[in-house]
Amino acid sequence: QVQLVESGGGLVQAGGSLRLSCAASGRTFSRNAMAWFRQAPGKEREFVCAISGSGSNTYYADSVKGRFTISRDNAKNTVYLQMNSLKPEDTAVYYCAARSVFGVVKVYSTKENYNYWGQGTQVTVSS
Repeated sequence: QVQLVESGGGLVQAGGSLRLSCAASGRTFSRNAMAWFRQAPGKEREFVCAISGSGSNTYYADSVKGRFTISRDNAKNTVYLQMNSLKPEDTAVYYCAARSVFGVVKVYSTKENYNYWGQGTQVTVSS
C-alpha cells in the first residue's frame, strides 16, 4: 500500500521558517515527479512547487518563489519543503503529492497529474 506521510507543520510567526517532510512508502518514487500543494480554508487546493524525478528540475508558484525550496532525497524516498520568510497568507494545510508515471525530467503543476496524496500537515503563520 502506497503512503505519503507529511510532517513538520506547526505554528510560526511571520518571517519565520519551517521545513516540511514527506516520506513515501509502499513503492519507490525516485524516478517520479513530486509536488507540494496547499489548501486554505474556503479555498481551492493550489499548487506550491514541484520537483522532477531526478531532482534536476523544479518549478514554483509565483507566490512562493524566492522563499520556498523543494528538494528530495531519493535514497530516503523523501521530499522536503523549506519555507522561509513565511507570511500569514501561507497559512494552509500542505499536501505532498506523487506521480505514478516515471519521469525524471518534467515537472507538473496541476492536481490531475498526481496520483498519490498525503493526508496533509497544518501550517499556521501568525502576524
